[in-house]
Amino acid sequence: MLTILFDGIAYGMLLFVLAAGLAVTLGLMNFVNLAHGAFAMAGGYATVVLMNRFGVPFLACLPLAFLFSAALGFIAERTLYRHMYERSHLDQVLFSIGLVFMAIAATDYLMGSQQQNIRLPAWLQGRIAMGDVTIGLYRLFIVVVCGLMALGLQWVLAKTRFGSQLRAAVDDRRVARGLGIPVVKVFAITFAFGSGLAGLGGALGAEIVGLDPTFPLKFMLYFLIVVTVGGTSSLTGPLLAALLLGVADVMGKYLVPQLGAFIIYAMMLAVLMIRPQGLFARGR
Repeated sequence: MLTILFDGIAYGMLLFVLAAGLAVTLGLMNFVNLAHGAFAMAGGYATVVLMNRFGVPFLACLPLAFLFSAALGFIAERTLYRHMYERSHLDQVLFSIGLVFMAIAATDYLMGSQQQNIRLPAWLQGRIAMGDVTIGLYRLFIVVVCGLMALGLQWVLAKTRFGSQLRAAVDDRRVARGLGIPVVKVFAITFAFGSGLAGLGGALGAEIVGLDPTFPLKFMLYFLIVVTVGGTSSLTGPLLAALLLGVADVMGKYLVPQLGAFIIYAMMLAVLMIRPQGLFARGR
């Protein structure tokens, strides 16, 4: 049971990194970007190409996947997304869903429809025993890396000048501009960083969750559950929601596979009935 619990925690930490960028764009930038999974897919495919075609080591691929997805996010924000900030959420949803299907079609054309695989280095393969618990080395690696990233993100948003500028720009853009805050630059950097996080999550998750052109659609609902259940006023809520989702999903598949995703959706409904604004929503 403890082994299953640890695997669920590792899966939850991976979901958090994948969804953290959406939590930032939706919660702090007030932009509904359902194409977030496309940037995660881009990072995953960048890792596959770098490892399988060019022989780049796995650890070197992780920052490269982040930078590749961040660059795509920056270009998309400057050319496409910036025109949608003032539009309604419905317009943003329709726009980003259109981008999802464009990304799927382009990936299928360029990379094929088959599932892609990567080979982890030897030191990340296998499992270690700690008493009665058997821990996968790669899952332990994911927990450590994602945990450090969660702490770093929370510090950046809560303690740095850039985090203060971002919160001010979201609260009132006109006043923020009057105070000398470069709102356009702040939003572009934030969107690119969120896209880079998604790409890093895609690179880390390629071996666990699989990678194919339908990736953005398959995990879109998971990202939304993490952000909706956790709330969008901080990253603490999405982190806890991702852990709950990961543990519930893994335990459900091991213990009661017949129920499928019922456990996840039941958990989501229960939380939202008690806390409609999410676990860590700001009081109004």
